[in-house]
Amino acid sequence: MTVRFSIFTLFPDMFAGPFGESIIRRAVENGKVQIDIHDIRIWTHDRHRTADDRPYGGGAGMVLMAPPIVEGVESVLAGKPARVLITSAGGRTFDQEMAQELAAEDDLVLICGHYEGIDARVTTLLDAEEVSIGNYVLTGGELPAMVIVDSVTRLLPGVIDDASIAEESHQDGLVEYPHYTRPAEYRGLAVPPVLLSGHHAEVAKWRLEQSIERTRTRVQTSK
Repeated sequence: MTVRFSIFTLFPDMFAGPFGESIIRRAVENGKVQIDIHDIRIWTHDRHRTADDRPYGGGAGMVLMAPPIVEGVESVLAGKPARVLITSAGGRTFDQEMAQELAAEDDLVLICGHYEGIDARVTTLLDAEEVSIGNYVLTGGELPAMVIVDSVTRLLPGVIDDASIAEESHQDGLVEYPHYTRPAEYRGLAVPPVLLSGHHAEVAKWRLEQSIERTRTRVQTSK
């Protein structure tokens, strides 16, 4: 199964670097994902390729217009169902649970917000969901779209080792335990002896205790 990401943006060149490297590149090459980047301006209606305008009711900034986005998405989907997401600072917070939801979809549309936002009729007409990657504001929705694609792609079967996913942070509601590798001692800091003991049950117990403590201190502190 191949998951198709259709990304609509005013700045298509931003995606070349992140999607052309590492795990994402290999997932594309292996047919696990298909990533199509679409310039919203293709579906504009004037010779200046205008995709934004002043907001009704006044206020600072510009708003992305509905027609280019709606018509662009409809044209690309050609009647095929898809889950449509709009990157927005005011949307549902993207988390590991949502990443797992999205990994079960065949077609995902990501519309990158910009300026003061997107005409609200886009959400209604495309039955879209607004999604945020955190409680802060960015200059545009391209970086959040990259985060979502990366997070979802790595959950797809065959993209990375299943064991790596099973024990990582947030899979079971806990922050992942600390990791160590060679050398066993570095600048006076030694690897915890239990990790060198060879006792798998004790190692598992230590890792669980560390995950619980890290979750308690880090997650609670961030709230």
